[in-house]
Amino acid sequence: MNQATMMRLRKMQKEMMDAQKKLEETVFTGTSGGIVTVSMTGAHEIKEVKIDHDAFESKDDIEMIEDAVKAAIADCMKKIEQASQEAMGGFANMGMGGLGGLF
Repeated sequence: MNQATMMRLRKMQKEMMDAQKKLEETVFTGTSGGIVTVSMTGAHEIKEVKIDHDAFESKDDIEMIEDAVKAAIADCMKKIEQASQEAMGGFANMGMGGLGGLF
């Protein structure tokens, strides 16, 4: 590999790492029926869980709350996955034969 190719590979690697870091620092919010809201980072760190207390008449609704929390987390994870695919998709589409014309 020549010097120019190595420099382009290093630049591409840095751009990929920067995109990954930005994604990991981004906070995503998932909701379930307006009852539960979950916020987590792209690194899957849960930052906050909020439950609308006015949505429940009694403490017997715990099973419904648990299901709503699971659904909100799943919604948030889906958003993280979509953002990850968007952020990293350009790099993945290059393929070994393409790599931006490096090979």
